[in-house]
Amino acid sequence: MENRLNKVTPNRPDVSWYLKWVSSFFVMAGLVMRSSMLGIPIDLLITCIGCFGWMVVGCLWNDRSLIVLNAIAGSVTFIGFLNAVFI
Repeated sequence: MENRLNKVTPNRPDVSWYLKWVSSFFVMAGLVMRSSMLGIPIDLLITCIGCFGWMVVGCLWNDRSLIVLNAIAGSVTFIGFLNAVFI
């Protein structure tokens, strides 16, 4: 007997499909910039954009864990961006 995981994300490209990939790119780009010490504090802003994009995807998919995780991560990175710019 073979166990398979059933895919729950949309099979066809829709708004959430494009948004999840664009948001993933933003999160990864921000992490790469941060780890290589390039573009500080812009890296925090880029990561924040990706997190809020994923939060919207969570809303479209009715996935509370994505909403909560990315709302908190986006808020924390935005506060870090504000601290880096204004302090």
